[in-house]
Amino acid sequence: MLRGLWKLTWLEIKIFLREPLGGLGSIGMPLVFFLVVARLGGARSTPPPDAPAAVIAMLPVLGALLVAVGAGQSLVAVISIYREGGILKRLRATPLRPVTILSAHVVVKLLLSAVSLALMIVAGRRFIPAGAAVPVVDFALALLLCTLSVLSIGFIIASVVPTARFAQPVASLVFYPFMALALAPIDSLPAALQIVTRLTPFFHAASLLRGLLRGDGWLAHASDVLSLAVIFVVCTALSSRVFRWE
Repeated sequence: MLRGLWKLTWLEIKIFLREPLGGLGSIGMPLVFFLVVARLGGARSTPPPDAPAAVIAMLPVLGALLVAVGAGQSLVAVISIYREGGILKRLRATPLRPVTILSAHVVVKLLLSAVSLALMIVAGRRFIPAGAAVPVVDFALALLLCTLSVLSIGFIIASVVPTARFAQPVASLVFYPFMALALAPIDSLPAALQIVTRLTPFFHAASLLRGLLRGDGWLAHASDVLSLAVIFVVCTALSSRVFRWE
């Protein structure tokens, strides 16, 4: 299984690298959006004394959520295109197990997310005050958990959307509004929206990422970690029932 997973993952990476637009959308766009928002938000390479807290709290969390959304959109697009083109059906007929085929796509998206995060860390250094302690490892692990939850939702969207043409627009309509709501103060939202927002991975990811940046430990955000894990398990179980190979 591991050998087949590695070979299929490597094949998917090579296919991805052959399409420059795929790299632009999955890696370039989140990075560009992150930099644009940083500039519009007044972030500078030498922030004023009263700005660092806000800069540290907002920009890394926004960047991380953009990486997760980019991975989710890319997965929805690829799975939809593969199904419409009959590629999934042909892969299903090979000796590879279904879990291996789908896991290869997840591994590729996680690797791309790692690249995106690394680029944002490099680009974001100019907006973070010198000497600020950023828990990069914990932050990356939290992003990994968030991305897994988003990808599990992506599999459901890819199964429900009838054609590849509508895959990314539908994914955008699902991911971006909830990401924006997760960044807003939860108490300022209507009661119904508060309930819906708390059911999304973005809310718990934003809470966890903000906490880690403040210096909180993982135990202080055990509820967020548990919520992300539950969302992943539930959506994975649901996608296993609704996923269509053709």
